[in-house]
Amino acid sequence: NFSLSQNYPNPFNPETKIKFAIPKEGNVMISVYDVSGRLVTELVNQNFKAGTFEVTWNASAYSSGVYFYKLETEGFTETKR
Repeated sequence: NFSLSQNYPNPFNPETKIKFAIPKEGNVMISVYDVSGRLVTELVNQNFKAGTFEVTWNASAYSSGVYFYKLETEGFTETKR
């Protein structure tokens, strides 16, 4: 199944990890947005085989606050805070 886990640690300073799983090979995009909905950074935009993966976001260059991260792949989209 597709899944997007809660980032950890949360709250974080300055790094957090985002775990996700996809059931079939395909392009995966993980993007981070600020509370205004503006794109802050694109963490991943590449092809992955089926499986479970983890990406790290180093937010030391960004101001403190609330951010949203979004997983997009063919047939699945999910956003977490």
